Amino acid sequence: MQEHVSDRLVGTLVDNRYAVQSKLARGGMSTVYLATDLRLERDVALKVLHPHLAGDDTFLGRLGREAKAAARLSHSHVVGVLDQGNDGQTAYLVMEYIKGHTLRDVIRSKGALPPRLGLALIDPVVEGLAAAHTAGMIHRDIKPENVLIADDGRIKLGDFGLARAVTTSTSTGALIGTVAYLSPELVLGNQADARSDIYSVGIMLYEMLTGQQPFSGEVPIQVAYQHVNGTVGPPSALVPGLAAEVDELVQWCTSNDPENRPVDGTALLQELRHIRTNLTDRELDLQPPAALDHGAQNPTEIITRPSHPTTVMSPLARPERQPQIASALSGDYATTALPSAPAAQHTAAYSPYPDTTPAPLTKRARRKADKEAEKARSRAAATPLRSLREGNPRRRGALWVVILIIAALLATGAGWFFGMGPGSPATIPAVANKTVAQAQLLLSDAGFQSSTRDVFDDDVPSGLVVGTEPGAGTEIRKFQPVALFVSKGPQLFELPKLTGQTLEQAKTELNKAEMALGTITEQFDEGVAAGVVLAQDPASGTPARHGTAVALAVSKGPQPIPVPSVVGMDENDAVDAIEAAGLKAEVAKDEVNDKKVPKGAVASQSPSNGTLTRGGTVTLTISDGPKMVRVPSYVGKQAKEAEQALRQLGFEVKVNNVLGGFFGTVRDQDPVNKDVPEGSVITLTVV
Repeated sequence: MQEHVSDRLVGTLVDNRYAVQSKLARGGMSTVYLATDLRLERDVALKVLHPHLAGDDTFLGRLGREAKAAARLSHSHVVGVLDQGNDGQTAYLVMEYIKGHTLRDVIRSKGALPPRLGLALIDPVVEGLAAAHTAGMIHRDIKPENVLIADDGRIKLGDFGLARAVTTSTSTGALIGTVAYLSPELVLGNQADARSDIYSVGIMLYEMLTGQQPFSGEVPIQVAYQHVNGTVGPPSALVPGLAAEVDELVQWCTSNDPENRPVDGTALLQELRHIRTNLTDRELDLQPPAALDHGAQNPTEIITRPSHPTTVMSPLARPERQPQIASALSGDYATTALPSAPAAQHTAAYSPYPDTTPAPLTKRARRKADKEAEKARSRAAATPLRSLREGNPRRRGALWVVILIIAALLATGAGWFFGMGPGSPATIPAVANKTVAQAQLLLSDAGFQSSTRDVFDDDVPSGLVVGTEPGAGTEIRKFQPVALFVSKGPQLFELPKLTGQTLEQAKTELNKAEMALGTITEQFDEGVAAGVVLAQDPASGTPARHGTAVALAVSKGPQPIPVPSVVGMDENDAVDAIEAAGLKAEVAKDEVNDKKVPKGAVASQSPSNGTLTRGGTVTLTISDGPKMVRVPSYVGKQAKEAEQALRQLGFEVKVNNVLGGFFGTVRDQDPVNKDVPEGSVITLTVV
């Protein structure tokens, strides 16, 4: 949605190339404009950095390197970086312009989304993130505002590289990101990796499914504390009936410990698609209750850590972690357009301002509460209120001996269980690229029980093991379950039909199908206009994996044929020559007189040169020979007068002087008083 607000850059030309049309949005680091690239004649998104960043030469150098890295990341679900530069005090990035709206707009208008829609919207985001992680890039600011949805349905993830550039250029006590989606390790000032992006994706998916964020507070620091100390609850607490697999997916992504999250976008994408494939239609189409909150705008905040941190208390902070968190978060923080969430907003995890009114219990929560109450009653019934009598001291001693023996046996059993039995720790062996039988045997030998899950994989052949969850090398108790991921081979998709479309339309279809454009060859075709696809390889309908290159044969239109010159040729010979060239000869009805072209020969043709397409027409005009003209008699006339008159009639004149032609009088003329061809020679004898 464009924001038409007066702005000093609107209507100006940046770097003599980008004509700024209007202001689109403003964030914590930059303002985004709709601009036109005058050189390439296309609309682009022009991201102009705020002055405090544009004046930092060190930052601009890092931004240039990050922009180059992001520009090399070419993926159908990632917004392309096209250019980067400076124009005086204006530092800018040029990005692909996506006309449409953001995921924030979807959440704001629809609230909680059905699982089918939520998982479908998050899938291309994770796919684009997986490509970035594979290329060694981390986003650091995943949020609904950075997920762009084009009017034609394309979904793209934007702002790669900018957060990293800001983080590395600010003081060591600063961190960048939108606090609602910030991972615990970033809050604590630790190193970020791909798993930090995964945490943000999990928070965003929670918000899509429930219509609200898991943590809220009056100021950003309260939300940050909850990321470190709280636990993201299952979305089903707010959306009863939500599939357990979806709960597990969200909580897997939002684990406080990065080691317990998916390792990167690729691992998350495999599990996400496995869940989407295996959920029933009823589970996918579950309609959530009316959302409590349709989401709020979340600009990127910069939270700084000063050299002398102040003590910040939170009812959620663990005492042992307070100094570390206070050092990471205390001090000033930017409040750029930061919305304050309502204090009464219900969340799936803890809040620094808990609601004293108990929420209605779901059926599952009610059953759990009933079981806890039953256990409490059983314990109360088994506890004696008073001793009936003191008893015999010897009997009490024997009782203590029995108790000690039982305790020793229990301790021995526990030692065996946790030392050598099913509770003992063991390391998961590497089973990738092995058959299922081989993998299960290795796991069994190590003391583990395993289950299998089928997944698509582009690199591992069908039937072989892709990996395990937990991963190889992880030490766990033997009684804990191990999942074997078995490859179904690459996921294949039918290639779209491209023949009959223009080359640009074919490119768009390939982009939608997430296929690559292969070699383009051009050839003449008499029946197909130039620029239209004649053939494709592989053919339409062929199953292929994403990224498959499709070669196209494109028409150059009918082949041009040079027009032969047939002027002066006999009519029949001229017609044969034109038809032999693949053209059509047409003879004009009227003949013309021509003193240089004999009768029956071609006097002129149209067109006389250039090219025509096959079957084009060449019009021939045939000569009727020279025109016949009567020669008048000029005998007795002055020679000069006679010569001038004859030349005006189109004759050539030859003069023979007798006795030097002293008198200049025509004595004789040949021919005379006859009809002769135009241009004939007339001889005058002059005395």
